[in-house]
Amino acid sequence: MAENQLNQKPVESSGLMSWIDARFPATETFEYHMSKYYAPKNVNWLYLFGWLATFVLVNQLITGIWLTMNYVPSGDAAFASVEYIMRDVEFGWLIRYLHSTGASAFFLVVFLHMFRALAYGSYRGPRELVWLIGMAIFAVLMIEGFFGYLLPWGNMSYWGAQVIVSLVGAVPVVGPDLMEWVRGDFLMSDVALNRFFALHVVALPIVLLGLVFVHFVSLHHVGSNNPDGIEIKKNKDENGVPLDGIPFFPYIVVHDVDATVRFLFVFCLVVFFAPEMGGYFIEKPNFEVANPLKTPDHIAPVWYFTPYYAMLRAATFPLFGMDAKFWGLVTMGAAVIIPAALPWLDRSPVKSMRYKGWPSRIALGALCVSFIVLGWLGLQPATKTYTMLAQLFTLLYFAYFVLMPWYTRVEQTKPEPERVT
Repeated sequence: MAENQLNQKPVESSGLMSWIDARFPATETFEYHMSKYYAPKNVNWLYLFGWLATFVLVNQLITGIWLTMNYVPSGDAAFASVEYIMRDVEFGWLIRYLHSTGASAFFLVVFLHMFRALAYGSYRGPRELVWLIGMAIFAVLMIEGFFGYLLPWGNMSYWGAQVIVSLVGAVPVVGPDLMEWVRGDFLMSDVALNRFFALHVVALPIVLLGLVFVHFVSLHHVGSNNPDGIEIKKNKDENGVPLDGIPFFPYIVVHDVDATVRFLFVFCLVVFFAPEMGGYFIEKPNFEVANPLKTPDHIAPVWYFTPYYAMLRAATFPLFGMDAKFWGLVTMGAAVIIPAALPWLDRSPVKSMRYKGWPSRIALGALCVSFIVLGWLGLQPATKTYTMLAQLFTLLYFAYFVLMPWYTRVEQTKPEPERVT
């Protein structure tokens, strides 16, 4: 009797999964994307930031939903509602700081995720579409961050949005009408606040989630890159399993969980002890209600926009009859868009920086230095010296992309190994 009971199969669970699988490909999906999806066995810590970006996105969605329960998108009540969340809502301060710190964390891990792609050639074939979708995610994230930056309706949020939206007015012919259409009014008012709120909490998150979904699907279709830039699908055993691959579940998942715990430790330290980060995450003028009659002494966006803001200000002279402000807008937009062309700019016979020559390594280092310096310059007043430096480092930033077809073609590279190292 006892032996028969031990030999019985768990009919309920298997029957339930069979019932679900007959109506929804649950097991098939899990196997395709997790247990039977093989990732390179030599991935390093730089490959953790893609998952961390997803984790922070979930944090932003959850905390954002809770914030909307008490936030009022009105020029008269927006700032007061944020103060109400901070002071009177139970744990409202924690939710607000998780969201505001999460915004900075989101951009930080995305920047590191993009750096890894540049270092190991993750934008090269067959992952061109994965890269393009990722760049679309980055562009939407920039817009989402800008709209969210306006919502507290603090004085820096108001004037920062005023400066950025006014750039649209520099577009030839249709500029003034286009600027009025974006704001929905002649000035920055409740109309702009309401439409930016709707885009921030409804439209753009839907677009962002859709892009993240297709990003994952396209990545798992072609497979993950690795620090050697070698396609592990080229070396398989008799069962079709990559010799240099390991199942995503549980091996990579365990690494991601470990990274999440470490990330949360640092993230919570910032949330509890330095949520404003000395004015870099939340500027001091944003603790004052928006005032059209009181301009902050120095208008600068939050830190993750400052490299592009410095490039915007680097354009100081008209060209071809167009205003300098228009060329600043073009420069800033081009800086965001031009990385999308990397799959077609890189002419190197190898993918990874491990096997590329010194010109590629120096160029990537110069790109990182220029981006960091531009970020610092975007926080400084627009003096003559800082403007000249911004122009210099803007040229250095674009030189990485413009000169890539040349230096990747002429440099001496090392031969790639047959198998991952």
